[in-house]
Amino acid sequence: MSPEKFSSGNTVTLLHCGAEFFPALLTQIEEAKNEIFLETYVFATDEAAIYVLNALKSAALRGVVVNLITDWIGTGPKQNAMLSESLKLTKVNHRIFNRWFLRGVARTHRKVCVIDGKVAFVGGININHDLSSEHGPESLQSNRWDFSVMVRGPVVNLIHREAEIQWRRISPLPRGKRTHLSTKRISGRSVFAMGSSLVAFLICDNFHNRLTIQKEYLKAINAATSYVLLANPYFAPGRTFRDALTAAAVRGVDVKLLLGTGQYQFQDWVARSYYRKLLASGVTLVEYKKTQLHAKVAVIDDLWVTVGSSNCDGLSLFVNHEANLVIQDHTLASALAYCIRQGILDGVAVDPREFMVLPWYKRMLYGMAFLLYRAAMRLITLNQPWN
Repeated sequence: MSPEKFSSGNTVTLLHCGAEFFPALLTQIEEAKNEIFLETYVFATDEAAIYVLNALKSAALRGVVVNLITDWIGTGPKQNAMLSESLKLTKVNHRIFNRWFLRGVARTHRKVCVIDGKVAFVGGININHDLSSEHGPESLQSNRWDFSVMVRGPVVNLIHREAEIQWRRISPLPRGKRTHLSTKRISGRSVFAMGSSLVAFLICDNFHNRLTIQKEYLKAINAATSYVLLANPYFAPGRTFRDALTAAAVRGVDVKLLLGTGQYQFQDWVARSYYRKLLASGVTLVEYKKTQLHAKVAVIDDLWVTVGSSNCDGLSLFVNHEANLVIQDHTLASALAYCIRQGILDGVAVDPREFMVLPWYKRMLYGMAFLLYRAAMRLITLNQPWN
């Protein structure tokens, strides 16, 4: 890494769940003076979303340039249409990512906000209330378990630049000009010093930065000597990622995975098709059933931290537009590791003996789910080596 890519002066604040994220976000929106970029997969209609929408409208009324990107699938065609309609008489600029799959299957799954080029939010929290289910009208029993980070300093320049490029990239420009903008995207990995720590802004997409986030995960897991704590709701990585986890456990690293369950039954079956080998290698698996686990976070060896939007599955690691921060900081690692360990205590540990003697019909069910998932991924990725 060349020295000129380093800069000091960044600060990072961990935000646990919407109860910490939304007050921080709303405060920054209300203090905005020049410009706001907000990109999200889900922009709901609940109380939290209304607060954010009203704050964006107020900022636009006082002269702030407000650019909002929502995903066509994540937010939903109907809600996107309603959102656009409600913004017609305001000065908030709204663009919808990849309507009708006209630009392929990729979604923008990123949750990024940049304000005045000085402060940014990167994480897994959508614009929806902690108690609003993302998969139906029912309310959750407990707050959704998720994280974001608020960052200040030189790294925000990169996040801001990527936000600008994404905004122009999905503009109604001729295809040639859009392609030209795509070639000017930032590199997938840009690193800065944060005092005595390092911060990396990682983007992943299906054009220039495939596997960027996975490569950073693999580098950290392969170098782990003490422990790996990983929390993820949709666990379906390729063989390379799974092999890195099992190899770490075999060499004595304490590998614990906190996995979300109960949102998509097919996804649970795919994840469970991996359990037997992971458990046999010494990986600890814990299923989180208290509420929706939506966090995409990991801590390795009291130093390496990632917080972002990328699930550990083929869609996030190879197809969709994702954004993660990787931070090397002992204090932040300690804080996030504590939260993950609390989540593990609230979860249900998977008994290795259960998966060593699974009934034949469950083995067949999980195996068929894996084969269908693998076939779908090969089709989506045009048989590229996503794993």
